[in-house]
Amino acid sequence: MNRYLTTPVTKQELTDTRRLATTLFPNIAPSANDIRIRTTSVERLDKLASKFYGDATAWPIIATANGIGKGTLVVPPDTSLRIPVIEDIQSYINNINGTR
Repeated sequence: MNRYLTTPVTKQELTDTRRLATTLFPNIAPSANDIRIRTTSVERLDKLASKFYGDATAWPIIATANGIGKGTLVVPPDTSLRIPVIEDIQSYINNINGTR
């Protein structure tokens, strides 16, 4: 999964600089297909994203789904996490960015 695949590119007219627009993640509603895990040791969101999605940069999806705020990628031991299924997430990203 590439979270930037459907993210629009913006261009500044004066400097001719291009950059990706901010990718927004909506509130990710629970699904019966979600994977549920409990951490047994300190985990990192980017490593979990790499394990479940094959893409370490997809960590904001796990953070958003679990209400984990800014500031750290570290998840303490004995934390219950919900990992949304990839098909649902790609659909969310497409919808929020206005692409299909």
